Amino acid sequence: MHVAVIGNGIVGTSCAAWLQRDGHRVTFVDPLEPGEATSFGNAGSLSPSACLPVGMPGMWRKVPRWLLDPLGPLVVRWWYAPAAMPWLLRFLRHSERAEVVRIAGALRGLLAPIFACYEPLLQRANATGLVRHGGCLYVYSGLEAARQWRWGMDLRRSLGVELRDVGQEELEALEPDLKGRFRFGILAPENASTLDPEALTRALFAQCVADGAAVRRARAADVRLLGDRVTGLALEGGEALDCDGVVLAGGAWSKGLARRLGAAVPLETQRGYHVTVRSNNLALRHTVMAVEHNMMVNPMRMGLRLAGTVEFAGLRAAPDHRRAASLLHRGRDMFPHLDTSDTTEWMGHRPCLPDSLPVIGRAPRLQNAWLAFGHGHVGMCGAASTGREIANLVAGRAPEIDLAPFAADRFGRAA
Repeated sequence: MHVAVIGNGIVGTSCAAWLQRDGHRVTFVDPLEPGEATSFGNAGSLSPSACLPVGMPGMWRKVPRWLLDPLGPLVVRWWYAPAAMPWLLRFLRHSERAEVVRIAGALRGLLAPIFACYEPLLQRANATGLVRHGGCLYVYSGLEAARQWRWGMDLRRSLGVELRDVGQEELEALEPDLKGRFRFGILAPENASTLDPEALTRALFAQCVADGAAVRRARAADVRLLGDRVTGLALEGGEALDCDGVVLAGGAWSKGLARRLGAAVPLETQRGYHVTVRSNNLALRHTVMAVEHNMMVNPMRMGLRLAGTVEFAGLRAAPDHRRAASLLHRGRDMFPHLDTSDTTEWMGHRPCLPDSLPVIGRAPRLQNAWLAFGHGHVGMCGAASTGREIANLVAGRAPEIDLAPFAADRFGRAA
């Protein structure tokens, strides 16, 4: 088949790479260069343990306080509130305990094979050196603080995630730079991270092109339909692209085309920020999740990346650089000796659905269209396994994980 893959971020590129392993011909359709959007600026985590949804039990009590803090972990710009509030209400409904258990089980199924699914792609692209296996440390100010998050950690353990408690003395031996600020940790030894998420995405993309993939630097404006099949794409500017099938992996920009493919999905952008400290003078060996700070810290080859926060303001609003400055402030609080003389800032669009689960599967009512978007905070983590499952569906093979929780029509069907 000739498959048009809409989107060349980490999810679309992984889908294309897996499709090529089955011998399909691929054409990328994206106005941006590979890895230039959300895949450029994520925290770089490759975590089988990242199976908890964003919405957790009891979060509804914190949301009003967060919304009143313009630099808090969750912000809705006042003029965007009418659009965001229906989504947020659905999000809070999915944060009930039974729902969280269901969602975590589904995410664990998607993330558990992360390395088995990335490995053949990375080897083919000669990019295994971009992944560092060393584990992730969840750190807390003390044991009492950790107990506030115990239910979620116990849920992870019940799903087979390996977690080990780390006392203060061992924590400071593992990461001397944490001394004085954190007195308790939990190590997830199976976790890994990428030294450069943009470079990883570009390496896989370059290998796809070397293996024959074509590239159309244009936006997919519409899909051409004949009965229950896609016959091609209408590209911005009036051009057309004929194809035998289409994979929609356009991240936060997928909503309109998903509707044309029969899926009515409540897709939102949770705008995320990062600061990269290029003058980093720390010697961290692990990815560090500072749970109380709601911030992930990842040592990368371009510097120390500080990432976190959620902002609702749509796809068009300009960045609020105060949010990046707030991340840097928290970084200095965590590491008073951190050299912050040279930093860069970034804002990107996480594609999020209210139940924290992506859409993965065949488009409703269409025989040759597949959906792979909405990965939220786990795009880098779930991309390779998503690509494998999309390839299985295109080939008519049985999925290797349960895809029912990720079905597009769980939110209803478009007219």
